[in-house]
Amino acid sequence: MIVFDLECVNGHTFEGWFEDRADLDRQQEDGLLQCPVCESFSVSPKLSAVAVRTSSSPSLRQAQQAFHANQEVLAEFTERVADFVEKHYEDVGGSFAKEALKMHYGAKEFRNIRGTTTQEEEKTLEKEGVQVFKVPVKKKENEDLN
Repeated sequence: MIVFDLECVNGHTFEGWFEDRADLDRQQEDGLLQCPVCESFSVSPKLSAVAVRTSSSPSLRQAQQAFHANQEVLAEFTERVADFVEKHYEDVGGSFAKEALKMHYGAKEFRNIRGTTTQEEEKTLEKEGVQVFKVPVKKKENEDLN
């Protein structure tokens, strides 16, 4: 099997799995390729990076380097999400569960909020059907979170 990056006429990009390039060409000629977003049949393969795997497995050092690179990417992503939440969500502190429930039941107008909850409050929110997404926060200078 081989994976090709595909793009529709509307610019949506997605993957397709094929036996080989001939299989991709055949399906394209038969009009079998369809964009999963806009359902366009005008789909073509995109140029993409080539990855070649040799029969030998990566060395321990290469695996460690890849792991650390992934950790760095994850740390940067987490920091960006935390920054976004801090800038675009109102901090309601320990009143998070109370405010979320009020919005859930229409007693207050919906707004983006952030704050803290106890484990018991988390269970209550889950039981009531309030969706919550936990975001790790950065420790600020002169702030003791312990």
